[in-house]
Amino acid sequence: MKIFYWSPFFSNVATIKAVTRSAESLIKFSRDEKYKVSLIDAIGEWEENKDSINNKISIIKLSHTNLKNYLPKGGFIKSRISYLTIFFWNFFKLKNLINKEVPDFLIIHLMTSLPIFLSTFINSHTKLILRISGLPKINIVRYLFWKIYAKKIYKVTCPTKKTYDFLVEKKIFDKKKIFVLRDPVIDMKEFSLKKKESNNFVSPIKQKYLISIGRLTKQKNFELLINFFHKLSDRYSKFELVIIGEGEDELKLKNLSRKLNIDKKVHFLGYQKNIFKYLKNAECFILTSLWEDPGFVIVEAALSNIPIISSNCPNGPEEIIEKNGYLFQNDSLENLLKKFDEFLITNKDTIYKNKLILKKRIKKFSMFQHYKKLSEIIN
Repeated sequence: MKIFYWSPFFSNVATIKAVTRSAESLIKFSRDEKYKVSLIDAIGEWEENKDSINNKISIIKLSHTNLKNYLPKGGFIKSRISYLTIFFWNFFKLKNLINKEVPDFLIIHLMTSLPIFLSTFINSHTKLILRISGLPKINIVRYLFWKIYAKKIYKVTCPTKKTYDFLVEKKIFDKKKIFVLRDPVIDMKEFSLKKKESNNFVSPIKQKYLISIGRLTKQKNFELLINFFHKLSDRYSKFELVIIGEGEDELKLKNLSRKLNIDKKVHFLGYQKNIFKYLKNAECFILTSLWEDPGFVIVEAALSNIPIISSNCPNGPEEIIEKNGYLFQNDSLENLLKKFDEFLITNKDTIYKNKLILKKRIKKFSMFQHYKKLSEIIN
């Protein structure tokens, strides 16, 4: 069975892991090499990651030009220009590829409108599986687009129950076509290797520290985190803050920490291949996102066995944490401070019990569980 993935991306987004681990799960757990899996490279996005991808997964380049290096990044207007460029740049290339190779399935993650639109022009054998995440705004254009092409889409997958319920309520797609397919966050082999690598790691931060991980963008709301830490420093001088990630807001966030005179206690460590080195020694993990789906880093923090404080943002964290962590009102500084105080006074037995329950709950985000559900969908 021939399966192609379509997921053009610009930066180190969680979707890279979602796609590669989904593809790898089909290779790793299927018998008799049942699946022939390929990643479509639309703009040179897989070039930097090809060495870390299973060699049984092929990368099909639509062009020898790495368009990714020339596309404008950051901000709504620039992202729209990039989106349209990718659409028209790959229109005929993708159509010709699908008609020539005739894959059994095309699994669509990002920039979904092109392959959906092309469903009219490609062979009838190839079935489209559309991944929809979050709670997308259903404006009149999106509603009509999805409604027109709903019959062309074989299945719709959602990473969370909230997205599933949202789509069922909107009645755009037949309910029988919609499935919850959790992201394959946990690769136990990779985790074991990184954990082993972490054993000999000596942290450069000598004080007790809190940690947050993610792209430095508006979505992740690190501005709230820095303002929270400023308030916290007035009361608890023993803590420092570690932020792992990169993005267009980096300079703005560094300037904010300087302005608040906490820059010596806030450590921006950029992108890290092994986040577990820093997670294992942290006092707690804090997620301040405005929205998530459900948040790879929450699963990774739970796997690292540390307490989690998260915004109760739409679509994600609540499904994982429930009552076994600390959920604060989305974008509320006061409520975040309150939940942190609750965390500090929680007895160790309760914290330990919560960590065990969380670790058990995140098993549904393993590669094997993802494979079982995906193979059920495509078979």
